[in-house]
Amino acid sequence: MNASLKAARRATFAFFALNGFVMGAWIVHIPAVESRTGISHAVLGWLLLLLGAGAFAGMQLCGRLTDRVGARRVVPAGAVLCSAAVVLPALAVDAATLGAALFLLGFGNGCLDVSMNTHAVQVERGYGRPVMSAFHAVFSLGGVLAALVGARLVTWGWDLGVTLTAVAVTGLVVTLCATPALLGPPVPTGGGARSDGTASTGTAAAGDGARPAGRRRTPRRVWALAVLALLLMLCEGVANDWSVLHLEDVLGAPAATAAFAYGAFATAMTVGRLLTDRVAARTGPVFVVRYGASAAGVGLAVAALSPWVAPALVGWAVFGLGLSGCVPQFFSAAGHADEDAAGAHVSRVAGLGYLGMLAGPAVIGPLTHLVPLNLALLLPVALCAVAAAAAGVLRADPPREADRSGRCRTEAV
Repeated sequence: MNASLKAARRATFAFFALNGFVMGAWIVHIPAVESRTGISHAVLGWLLLLLGAGAFAGMQLCGRLTDRVGARRVVPAGAVLCSAAVVLPALAVDAATLGAALFLLGFGNGCLDVSMNTHAVQVERGYGRPVMSAFHAVFSLGGVLAALVGARLVTWGWDLGVTLTAVAVTGLVVTLCATPALLGPPVPTGGGARSDGTASTGTAAAGDGARPAGRRRTPRRVWALAVLALLLMLCEGVANDWSVLHLEDVLGAPAATAAFAYGAFATAMTVGRLLTDRVAARTGPVFVVRYGASAAGVGLAVAALSPWVAPALVGWAVFGLGLSGCVPQFFSAAGHADEDAAGAHVSRVAGLGYLGMLAGPAVIGPLTHLVPLNLALLLPVALCAVAAAAAGVLRADPPREADRSGRCRTEAV
């Protein structure tokens, strides 16, 4: 393994941790921002949709941009924008200015998210084995670090603007240090073949560093991966917003105990992502998603139907462990589907997945007017079953005849 590839992997870890840290810092300070701007919980809920809209817009724009100019340029630009934009909510004075700030923060987050995942696919391609899940685990650890640091600074009485400015400066320093190690765009080989030896169309001549020209049609398989990401990230969103309320409202657990529901879920998910790459290398992504989604469904069913707190906590932990390795497989498969359109494909998966994350709370909420919360949680159980049944879509399409002939010509040279 060459030193430049190892350095690129470390740099990718740095950007994933940075993204988790910046967004975690915003989440920790939501109450302070809400108080400073004088808005209600309801207004904040609507404004958070602008955060999601900005993220979706950033993902779609930067997906194709990454394919054209390379992740080496887009990742640091996204990191700078995301880091700088985290200061803006502290400057907001009312709902309108906060909405604009959240849209820009979401846009920067979307740009960084899709470009760093595209670069992660490039690193994974160089390693020749799964490494994607570990990057997502480090994102989670960045969020945990933000929560710990943010809580400490709040107890010290730091001003909101000073705190978020410090976060922004940290992000800029990390970007400056990590950017030189990022990989340049993969250069197609001569005769229209990709660097992995398979045939490619619409690429520039080898050696000029240009990326493909023209719009490519997104394959149906990539859309299928995006839909599965939407389903399972919707399940993740349900855990984020309803796990604590489930223990508190349904099982009558004290608030301190109920908080362990999300803690068990998040911890299990982080640990699972640290371990998933080794499992995927041995068994393949289909196995990871099929049995991971199945385990997640069983875990959530146990949590939802248990009349006792302890089994419910175990169920939420199993739910997180099962989900942990699934979504990274979709990012990886989409990015590897076509090297020259990796950014665009990752943006489809990330975009729909992000919409699913936002939709989770919105879907469960109305259901609770019809059925008890624990029964409403059986909907994500069903979605896990659908994902498990459809896991076969992760199998790569067999190479076409033209691809095989192109590979033969490359090997002959």
